[in-house]
Amino acid sequence: MSSRPGVDLAGRTAELELIDSLFIRNDPSGPGVLLRGDPGVGKTALLTAAAARAADVGMRVLRASAVEFEAEMNFSALHQLLYPLRHHAGRLADHHRDVLDQILGLAPGPSPDPLVASTALLALLSDIATERPLLLIVDNVQWVDRASATALGFAARRIDGTLIAFLAASRTGEDGFVHHIRLYERMIGPLAEQSAATLLDARWPGLAPAVRRRLLAEAAGNPLALVELPTALTDRQRFGQDPLPAFLPLSGRLEETFAAAAGKLPAPTRKLLLLAALDAESDLTTLQTAAQGSADGDDLAPALQATVVQVETAAGHLSFRHPLIRTAILRAALPGERRAAHQALAAALADKPERRAWHLAEAATGPDEAVARALEEAVLSAWRRGNLSGATARASDGAAVFDRRRSGASAAVAALMRAGELSPHPGDRSRRLVEAAYLATDTGQLEDVSRLLADAGQALDTPTGLVFVATAHLLTNDEGDVDAAYRLLARALDDNTDTAKNHNWDDCGILYALLLVSLYTLRPEPWQLFKTAMARFEPAAVTPFRLCYDAYIDPTRASDALRKGLADAFAVLPADAAPWELIPLAFAAVAMDTLSDYRYLVRRMIERERDGGAIAMVIPALMLLCHDSYVHGQWDEAESLAQEALDLAPVYGYRFWERQLRALLAAGAALRGDVDLAQSRSEETTTWAAPRGIEVTEAYARAARSFAAMGQGDYEEAYVQVARIDPPGAPSPGIPGRWKVLDLVEAAVRTGRMDEARAHVAAAQEAGIHRISPRIAMIIAGAAAVAADENEAGPLFEAALSLPQAARWPWEHARIQLAYGQWLRRTRDPRARLYLSAALETFVRIGAKAMSQRARNELRATGVATTTGPDAPTAALTVQERQIAELAAMGLTNKQIGERLFLSHRTVGSHLHRLYPKLGITSRAALRAALEPMAPVEDDQGSQSASLTEDQEGLPSRSATHD
Repeated sequence: MSSRPGVDLAGRTAELELIDSLFIRNDPSGPGVLLRGDPGVGKTALLTAAAARAADVGMRVLRASAVEFEAEMNFSALHQLLYPLRHHAGRLADHHRDVLDQILGLAPGPSPDPLVASTALLALLSDIATERPLLLIVDNVQWVDRASATALGFAARRIDGTLIAFLAASRTGEDGFVHHIRLYERMIGPLAEQSAATLLDARWPGLAPAVRRRLLAEAAGNPLALVELPTALTDRQRFGQDPLPAFLPLSGRLEETFAAAAGKLPAPTRKLLLLAALDAESDLTTLQTAAQGSADGDDLAPALQATVVQVETAAGHLSFRHPLIRTAILRAALPGERRAAHQALAAALADKPERRAWHLAEAATGPDEAVARALEEAVLSAWRRGNLSGATARASDGAAVFDRRRSGASAAVAALMRAGELSPHPGDRSRRLVEAAYLATDTGQLEDVSRLLADAGQALDTPTGLVFVATAHLLTNDEGDVDAAYRLLARALDDNTDTAKNHNWDDCGILYALLLVSLYTLRPEPWQLFKTAMARFEPAAVTPFRLCYDAYIDPTRASDALRKGLADAFAVLPADAAPWELIPLAFAAVAMDTLSDYRYLVRRMIERERDGGAIAMVIPALMLLCHDSYVHGQWDEAESLAQEALDLAPVYGYRFWERQLRALLAAGAALRGDVDLAQSRSEETTTWAAPRGIEVTEAYARAARSFAAMGQGDYEEAYVQVARIDPPGAPSPGIPGRWKVLDLVEAAVRTGRMDEARAHVAAAQEAGIHRISPRIAMIIAGAAAVAADENEAGPLFEAALSLPQAARWPWEHARIQLAYGQWLRRTRDPRARLYLSAALETFVRIGAKAMSQRARNELRATGVATTTGPDAPTAALTVQERQIAELAAMGLTNKQIGERLFLSHRTVGSHLHRLYPKLGITSRAALRAALEPMAPVEDDQGSQSASLTEDQEGLPSRSATHD
């Protein structure tokens, strides 16, 4: 365990500000403050911080902390508070000195009269405060003895206007003397989620992700619990090498804090609380039924009075004030008491088979196939409904698989493990553990998969197909080994010939795992195997998977029907649709550019599943929303979604999705014009994806490089990168090829490859790629305009920009506006300014800095003064700087430039270093694009001829060909 100064007070800024205001007396609440809060919430830590801060500003601090066993000892708290001042009493009047000596045990005599003791205390405090300001701190005032309480209360009511401040702390729901003097009260609540995580990580770095999540959930923001819970675990448990127990062990401090109040309650009350602790979903009627008439309404009153529990009157639902009170009650119960309570709850829940099955399982003392079967069926029933985070979570409350909000699908894994333990036959045990391993791949429990498969062993009834599926998920998500995963899934499909066997776990598992492999490779074999797997089902049963297959493999054949099929499939999804039904539809919607119509459904699934549910599908769901936000110009939102997913992926071990997210962010950085970040992210992604054969991820990395190069005006590099996604003349309707047609065509045209550009457009049109979606229709139409002959381009640009819904995709729409504006400027059409201004406005709005600068340059070339952004040129170049810049833009080295201009290479380098800021660029690669719009536009015929031959970005004549 480690600690850093200040970390223990994470999330307490407002409370510390209140304490500071008490010292400087600028708070209207008066000279005293009472901090109230639950045990362990951090009141004492705040008092300690207050003492240190008071000392730092020169105050004298007197402090006492009451304890329960001294509550009956007169003046015990006052003795502790005043003992450091025992030598100061001699400065007071004799009668005050004598009283204080009696309180401090320095003189014999009976206990002083309350009024006399109070006046003596006030006299001493007032005298001491003349030397320097004084802070009185009293902790646990609910246990302050009556005599001390009377004297302190007397003094506290009379220190206003003096240099004395009073700070106290008390537990919620317990009154002491401060209740009668009406100090300003500040409730100290649990830490917010982020502050709790900060404290836990600082005090206990290196916890296994699953252990960290469990501790955060159990602690529920209580600082004492965050610090103490890990102390009761072994090193192997903290590092995830051994599983955590169903009931977390409590340290001595936690036992004292959370078990004390419940332990003092009457036996019938404790029995009722044990039943409630074992099934958090039960209402009071069910609990009283389970208590078999031995509990009534009066039995709950002591627990309510002690604030151990709370009751929602309308729902009749009971909840514990803190999760660790529940844990303390469960740990305090004997094993026989817990089994009897489970049995009683099972009897009371006869009409709730899923919860009943869990309680029967917990009550069992040995193998019992009937109970194991019931528990397995409860999980399977929830899985079929796509509601593992619903009913199964409720059933799992008896095992304390942390907080019920965070149980979800992860509890289904625990249920299947328990079913395996109860299985008398090796084959049944093996099957259930394999099913648990398969579900663990979805629930963020990847670290448990290998162990569960090893524990399952090999029996006659072991579902080897599901073993292969679970292993394939592990290989894909953890290591990104899609080739090995594909081979295992092919074996799984061969092994599992009976779709009715194992309740279809195997086939559904194969379908989703195959989809994942297929989506990220450009080879046909995984998709063909995926199609074979789908053929085992009735078509209606695999509609989401079939639509995804069509959207990626055959999107041009009947694209209108495909989009309608997607709309119909989303429309019939229930509110709690299974993630494995929704995610294939979401991937298909992204491919067809329609996800924006269904974002709310994806977000609803994310919110339902992110805490203990199908986390393996939450992460790609966030990624898909991120992708959709990018294409609709909401780039800040896209990056926020990507970060949300990145906060989850490495914690749960889904490194595959982490890489996909980083590839997407590489493209985002390139779009924004952050070349260095785009290059580093894309290189990192390529290094990871290329050896593993994950071609789609590699293609996204190359797309990022092409965007970065294009923004810098380096069209040769842009062409090289995008041509490796889809070769010229062979555009693909797949992903991401269908979105890259304009990129390749523009790069080809800018580098003089007109024939290749036109061939690529013609091939895309012939393949019907434009039919996939309105967005792709605009992309293909824009590409056709860019590649067209000079005298044919105008109508083609207008046709592209007038397509329905074109403005919904601002990045491509603005690029086409920019290209059209450039063409109009070359033809001396005054409308150029209109289209260039519109493109600039869009680029600025979405955050495309490099493209914004290109649009500004073009506008300046038309004679329009533009608002200069931080990256825009700031000063004119000298003649020599212009010469150097032009030669550097042509690709000459500093030495070659120096030889032409009779300068040293160092002088050339110095000039380049000074002219970059003038042009608003940071590298040599951007010189060409920055220089061209600065050329003066001549009025003579020769200049006009030149302007028709080459635009401001070096675009060759439309009739030119590439040698």
